Amino acid sequence: MLKPSENPPVSWPAGLAIRDFAGLWWVAHTKSRNEKALAQDLAGKGISYFLPMIWKVRRVRGRTIRSLLPLFGGYLFFCGEERQRIEVLRTNRVANLIEVRDQPRLVRELSQVEQAIAAGVDLSPHKYLKEGQLCKVIGGALAGLHGIVVRTRDQTRLVLQIDMLGQATSVEIGTDMIEPVEKNT
Repeated sequence: MLKPSENPPVSWPAGLAIRDFAGLWWVAHTKSRNEKALAQDLAGKGISYFLPMIWKVRRVRGRTIRSLLPLFGGYLFFCGEERQRIEVLRTNRVANLIEVRDQPRLVRELSQVEQAIAAGVDLSPHKYLKEGQLCKVIGGALAGLHGIVVRTRDQTRLVLQIDMLGQATSVEIGTDMIEPVEKNT
């Protein structure tokens, strides 16, 4: 297990929004538990990437253990040209590369996750949903995000989806902070 200071950054190069990365986006389906090692390899090779991560806290024998884990286990997003794609394959940490057919859609969906992480909200993995009410956040740090609203126990959560992966994440949201939108928005 890595110390907090040894973890790779969520995105590289630091200080750039993923919308500003140059090149084509690819999704690396990594070998088991290789996401962070691949991120460190890519940063060392100068390849732009996005690896959304969340803190997981658990208790083991009376001790509290905090781990920084990939939000979408087994996946890392990277941006580049053919040369960078080949370099990623050479790391021997990738089981499969997924071609992104709808580049603008993936960037839009990942940007929502990036904004939520930057806002410091507590994200948690969520079951991917095909149906549900599409809503827009109308205020606060998450203003402008679009997602599907679900109810769990006594809270409302906004589900942010990455359609091409069949993966999603969710954040707790107040019902006064969202409004329904049409499906074609």
